[in-house]
Amino acid sequence: MEQVLTTERIPIKMWLNDMEDGALKQAKDVANLPFAYKWVSIMPDSHQGYGMPIGGVLATDDVVVPNAVGVDIGCGMVAVKTALTEISTEQKIQWARDVRGLIPIGLGKQNEDDQEWEGFDRAPDIEVTSTELNKSRKQLGSLGAGNHFIELQKDEMGYIWIMIHSGSRNFGYRVAKHYHKVAQVLCEKWQSDIPNKDLAFLPVSEKIGREYLEAMGFALDYAWANRDLMMEHAKYALTLSTGLGADGFDEVANIHHNYASLEHHYGRNVFVHRKGAIKAAVGTIGIVPGSMGTSSYITEGLGTPESFKSSSHGAGRTMGRGQARRTLNLQEERDKMLNVIGKPRSEKNLDESPGAYKDINVVMENQKDLVKILVKLNPLVSIKG
Repeated sequence: MEQVLTTERIPIKMWLNDMEDGALKQAKDVANLPFAYKWVSIMPDSHQGYGMPIGGVLATDDVVVPNAVGVDIGCGMVAVKTALTEISTEQKIQWARDVRGLIPIGLGKQNEDDQEWEGFDRAPDIEVTSTELNKSRKQLGSLGAGNHFIELQKDEMGYIWIMIHSGSRNFGYRVAKHYHKVAQVLCEKWQSDIPNKDLAFLPVSEKIGREYLEAMGFALDYAWANRDLMMEHAKYALTLSTGLGADGFDEVANIHHNYASLEHHYGRNVFVHRKGAIKAAVGTIGIVPGSMGTSSYITEGLGTPESFKSSSHGAGRTMGRGQARRTLNLQEERDKMLNVIGKPRSEKNLDESPGAYKDINVVMENQKDLVKILVKLNPLVSIKG
């Protein structure tokens, strides 16, 4: 841990030594919430978000805060190790081509036909869920846009891995926006003592709070299934390009980094909100990606109590998308990626280039009391949303 701020209602424990002004203001707002428990934990990849900073961990008594989960409910990572130790440039290019043919990639992209998933039969009977369900059938197995990616990577022992970053697509977004608006209306009606209306909350003792938890839980399941289906397609693409058999893939790690869960900490059951943070209980496997030109890591949690047993979810941004497009140099960013296939092609792609992100090595050093590194992975092919 780098520092502790004690100027607010509860402390802010930070695993970084510098924080942008906007994110720090948000962290202070969170720390002044009347129902915030013990302290607020800020991960080393933290940066400004909506209401609560990304890379923030908040524990609450008997309430949930939709914006402390985030708009992409269940966004997370999936990774699989393969038996491959050699792959040619031609095979990498073919894999990327096949992946793009099998997985819809980009804003608004979806499948032409409904996708099969037994979870659709378990969808909660809630208006916002029912409204979005038909669209979600076609979006299952699609990547989305922004910082979502599909990568081919190589570990230090020479083995090839596949890693995917994605979430619950439009379904989770609609659920998040709906319940945040409801929370704002209710908090205004109750004249709630909160420092920022973007931190509006829902009591879990009320039907509306339990309804959000149910809808969020389904969005988490959907996000998990979305990544799982994309991974099956990415694995199939690798069999097409390399001839690798079905037995050439190891077990999959599939984790969330935008969610809230009821957990026991310091003698009390509380709702732990992880917004851009992963669970890092003792022995828990984590996935911490870097940028499209830097290393990613498979980790094991150390169960540090002060972070509510959490760690960072990635490198974290150093600048907004518009700023990155305006200020970063295209050739310099391409040069940083060395031999990685999938370099930014134009200035409009610079928002996801390495220069827009923090140094992943610094992030990992700052959280060495939260996780230990199991595997270091370097990118070979990067496909961005």
